[in-house]
Amino acid sequence: MGAPRPSFTLGIEEEFQIIDPATRALKAHIQELFAAGELRLKDKIKREFHQSVIEVGTGICKDIAEARADVTNLRKELVALTGSAGLAIGAAGTHPFTHWSEVPITPNPRYERILYDLGAIARGNLIFGLHVHVAVEHDETRIALQNAVRYFLPHVFALSTNSPFWSGRDTGWKSFRAKVFDRFPRTGIPDQYFSWADYMSYIETLVKTNCIDDPKKIWWDVRPHPFFPTLEFRICDIPMRVDETICLAALFQAITVKLWKLYDRNLTFRLYSRALISENKTRAARFGIDGSLIDFGKKEEVPFASLLGELLEFVDDVVDELGSRKEIEYVHTILARRTGADRQREVYERTQSLPAVVDYILEETRYGLD
Repeated sequence: MGAPRPSFTLGIEEEFQIIDPATRALKAHIQELFAAGELRLKDKIKREFHQSVIEVGTGICKDIAEARADVTNLRKELVALTGSAGLAIGAAGTHPFTHWSEVPITPNPRYERILYDLGAIARGNLIFGLHVHVAVEHDETRIALQNAVRYFLPHVFALSTNSPFWSGRDTGWKSFRAKVFDRFPRTGIPDQYFSWADYMSYIETLVKTNCIDDPKKIWWDVRPHPFFPTLEFRICDIPMRVDETICLAALFQAITVKLWKLYDRNLTFRLYSRALISENKTRAARFGIDGSLIDFGKKEEVPFASLLGELLEFVDDVVDELGSRKEIEYVHTILARRTGADRQREVYERTQSLPAVVDYILEETRYGLD
């Protein structure tokens, strides 16, 4: 299409729970913790809206191996940092029993504005996600790939589901985090945009009419990042293990590269409406890997494992050039071990104890860091 090949470099952000190991409840961070963290990790560590959330983000990683090393190191640093303060970090999309009203908000003008705009909806948004950036430097290419990649979002999301509990109850959903975030405006599957100018016209209208002050308040499941030339995938719950995070990042990168190869040859991937893709997202949030998704071409329900097989076949010719075959094949381990939501439920069914579920989350968060 005339644009140069994107670099497809990676960046990964993980949002962790700060937990009191004695009570297993969420704990508001202490200022000293972030002061020490910023000293050691510089701009790789960030405060979030709620004081029980801590986010870390990698640098720009040239490939999945570099991303794994950076993610692993950041988790190690957080374990040491929180441990020195008598706290711990947990990786799950929601906390099993802490109520959002018990967690203070981080003082910050941006957060105060969000609280003013959204009230209790913002206050109750106590959730933890995984964000994966894939660099696509050309604007027109980036919006075209966003249109195409939307179809595959529920497939990857189902593998990440890790938030079955909310305020002490089993919600019946594998990702209740997704349903909590649905209450925010400008979330979910984005619409199709016919060009970069079409997308920018939408942004300019929102800014001009005081709906938003900048594009950071677009919280779609995939978006052109407001300040970096990346596609940012935001749909997933944070998984418990590093291996799971890296698998999902590798999938998003491979899907993006494969769709670009089609786009570069002027071959189009069939685009489906936001409304249809949202049906599959709802199924993935409710049933995870156990449900059926819709094959829109056939207009049939298809078992998740079958569509996942088609996805793996779709990206197979790019994974070796990306050096990510091992990481992507970890999906079979996820299918065998079950998702975080399934494993949390298994612990609860065995122990009838939500604190025991938290203990399991803490253990799994540290897995593979030694």
